[in-house]
Amino acid sequence: MHTRVTGIYRPGKKGRVMLPVYSSRIPAGFPSPADDFVEKKLDLNEYLIKNPAATFIVKVSGNSMTGAGIHSGDHLLVDRSLEPGDRKIVVAALDGELTVKRLRQRNGKMYLASENPDYPEVKLDDLADLKIWGVVTFVIHKV
Repeated sequence: MHTRVTGIYRPGKKGRVMLPVYSSRIPAGFPSPADDFVEKKLDLNEYLIKNPAATFIVKVSGNSMTGAGIHSGDHLLVDRSLEPGDRKIVVAALDGELTVKRLRQRNGKMYLASENPDYPEVKLDDLADLKIWGVVTFVIHKV
């Protein structure tokens, strides 16, 4: 199933979410107690959202973007103020339905490309009812 948007949300405006940032890298093996100190605090809103008035969170379903690390049920941060360009992952309104794809531009033609070989890219002709809704800036999913 193509990856499509199933919900649109505005980021919350309640307070700040400050989380500690550790200055050392996290090893995949055994942890080192000597590296256990906090460098600073990170505000997730400030880090993830550059333009609050133009940023939305969308929930997606489908598996056409798994190669880009976007899976069914993930939430995407979408900034509508960013300029879409070649290779950007975008939320696009195509024939009235919101979909998530990688925007491609080749030889003066535009395409919406999936990140899953099971789905062909969609060549956009002059008759296509397309509007780029926003540019995806982050993916949030459970591990």
